[in-house]
Amino acid sequence: MKNLIALIGLALVAGVGPAAAQNLVITNARILDGSGKVIDRGAIVVRDGRIASVSAGNPTAVPGARVINARGMTVMPGFIDAHRHPIPGNTAEWLEKTAATEMRAFLEAGFTTVLSAITSVEGLELRRRTESGVIRGPRIFAAGLIPLARAGGGGRGNAAGRGAAPGAQGGAPTGPPAGRGDPARFDNSRPPLRPTEPAGAIPADDTGKAVEAAAKAGFDYIKTIITVTPGGPEVETLRLIVNEGKKRNLPTITHAVSVVDTLGAVDAGPAVLVHTPHIGRLDEDAAAVQKIAKAGIPMTSTLAVFIPHFSPDNTPLFRDALPFPWNTVSSAGQGPVNARLLWEAGISYGYGTDTSWPPKESLKDELRALSLVFSPKDIVTILTKNAARSALKQDQLGTLEPGKLADIVVINGDPLTDIYDVLKVVTTVKAGVVLWDKTTPPAPARR
Repeated sequence: MKNLIALIGLALVAGVGPAAAQNLVITNARILDGSGKVIDRGAIVVRDGRIASVSAGNPTAVPGARVINARGMTVMPGFIDAHRHPIPGNTAEWLEKTAATEMRAFLEAGFTTVLSAITSVEGLELRRRTESGVIRGPRIFAAGLIPLARAGGGGRGNAAGRGAAPGAQGGAPTGPPAGRGDPARFDNSRPPLRPTEPAGAIPADDTGKAVEAAAKAGFDYIKTIITVTPGGPEVETLRLIVNEGKKRNLPTITHAVSVVDTLGAVDAGPAVLVHTPHIGRLDEDAAAVQKIAKAGIPMTSTLAVFIPHFSPDNTPLFRDALPFPWNTVSSAGQGPVNARLLWEAGISYGYGTDTSWPPKESLKDELRALSLVFSPKDIVTILTKNAARSALKQDQLGTLEPGKLADIVVINGDPLTDIYDVLKVVTTVKAGVVLWDKTTPPAPARR
């Protein structure tokens, strides 16, 4: 028992234990609560990691609470990236050498939650380390990949990919030639690469086993990728995965990047559509707009994948850091147009990037794309309330309301006047714990 107490004490001193939720009061704040409400001068009270009150004026004293004087700065819900691949390359090496730095970058950019859209079983260690406090970073939700068809006839988009859940069946993906970069450059959802033959079906028993394995491994979601082939099995397999996942409280999120594939996915009823369809014109298909929107399935933006990211020397780059493929640039315009049409039809549209640039750079790129068709007020909702909906965590996150987790950012600016002010985060609070605070001088180094 003495040894156990000593170990716990050592862990806390070393900073590897989870930070305790704090009682916290934020005063003199301009509050954007995420639902569209603005309080020009108000306060937020946090107790035991959850929001206790949000009100105009000054709150009553909370004994023992840490007080943050926002000095008129903007306070918003913590940002949520509902589609990201945070673990590149070798998982074990990344966890040991790079994870802490990269997770800190999310906090500095204001992100308190990240949905890891394809995660290997080994990658679940990142979630454990951020939950336990071994790594200070956003909370991680993880999806395991299950294929909808066998590789081959249907092409890369239907095959098992990296990070597939244990038990997933299907051959290796038929991606681009080695050394040619991101497979999105050669997306077989985009003509002329779109399949013309049916993909091979995966036995239903194998799919059921893959869902069971994903549940046992502890994933938060099942991820699927749909490219509908002529007479192929994709929609029926997706429907099976959705139904089997529901039995295990394991929701299905589906990658669909064309209008045709999005319509196929809607027929199967996944919980989330994790991309804006950017191949195909919804402005020419009002019936498709209504069908997608009226299904009531939230959608994640990821518009910046197909706009160039500019290097310091002004080189336009794709998300793989190679030269931008201009043959895909039509998606940079069609994605935002389709997004706005779906928004007007009533879809819940949330923030996600699907890029690998540092979080603040990815945010800046996504803002450029979103700003083509959305107002600053819209984007604040997309980044907070709707992103929580896209992560299926709207009951806990996304707005500043009593009872929700106290995920809060303080911004030195007004995003409703200039949306790029969301890049000026000075304090990040996750579940009531201040994990990054630019306004407080760092402690002196120990000697």
